[in-house]
Amino acid sequence: MSDKLPQDSQNEEVDLGQLFNAIGKLFEKLIAFIRTIFKALFSTVIYALKPIVNHFKVIAIAVMVAAILGFVTEKYAKPVYTSSMVVKPYFGSKYQLAYNVNYFNSLIGSRNLKELSTVFEIDTQSVTNLLGFEIEIGPETVNDLLKDYNRYLQSIDSTLALGVTYENYIENRDILSGDIFTIKAKSGTSTIFKSLEVGFEKTLKNSYSEKIKDIRDRSIAVKTKTFKNELKRIDSLQKIYIQVLKTDSENGNASIGLEGLIPLTKEKTVTREYDLFKEQMAISDSLKTLEQELIIKNDYYDVLSGFEDVGSIQKTIWDRYSLIFPLVTFLLIIIVYLAYNSFKFIRDYE
Repeated sequence: MSDKLPQDSQNEEVDLGQLFNAIGKLFEKLIAFIRTIFKALFSTVIYALKPIVNHFKVIAIAVMVAAILGFVTEKYAKPVYTSSMVVKPYFGSKYQLAYNVNYFNSLIGSRNLKELSTVFEIDTQSVTNLLGFEIEIGPETVNDLLKDYNRYLQSIDSTLALGVTYENYIENRDILSGDIFTIKAKSGTSTIFKSLEVGFEKTLKNSYSEKIKDIRDRSIAVKTKTFKNELKRIDSLQKIYIQVLKTDSENGNASIGLEGLIPLTKEKTVTREYDLFKEQMAISDSLKTLEQELIIKNDYYDVLSGFEDVGSIQKTIWDRYSLIFPLVTFLLIIIVYLAYNSFKFIRDYE
């Protein structure tokens, strides 16, 4: 029995040694694999930079010439002026607004100066300076977006609302989802923008919005008449109860009616008067709400911010030709080099 113990111990040592050897070889293979990946990446980078280094002078000259041409083009290019107008349409006029912005752009693209002059009521010489219009939702705050998202969830089925996240709603909503819109105009002159508001006033007041407003006005008129009739009815009932209370106080009798068949105690009379008072206040509040709606939404739109008298020069990254030209030139050199080497490889391949 004592002879077997050393033999078992030796077997365990051999097994552990083999295990450690296997683990060591596995780590060696893993390190070699990582080394191979880095070596391949390094070779790829060197291979990509090698033609740039070999033809550095040619590439540098081409990029410098492109930068000079871009600087000259940027300096002598005709400036583009922009101005923005923020509006809040009512009565569905936002649909016509979105359509007309595209329509105006198509007129500008086709150089239909006569129609543009008629729409904006300006001379054709000034119309030639128009370069285009853009429309976007907003400006909006985070609270406005959250309110819109909450209203949208309440307008759809609860099972569908579970799958609509705030991010999905913001990403997928279209231009007509908003209530406030920013109209951006671009022109070759800085003094034309204020005169453009006339054309958008015509856009925001159209036959559809006039129809919706007429329906709204008639609906409010009917509701107002109904509420006023209810107030008259309540006023008549109040006068009756006042007369009842006066009669009770004079006669000292606690009930009235046909031979006492319809008793009216003093407690019930007070409770009913209070109910009538609450109903009267609720109707008065409803009338005030209708009056406020007529005051607030009596126009077809509100101009929150009109076009500026003098526009500002538009300057974006795409207008920096001194940067765009060299970058495009460098990319073209790379594309031509890759295309040439691909063609040469395919031609010599056997």
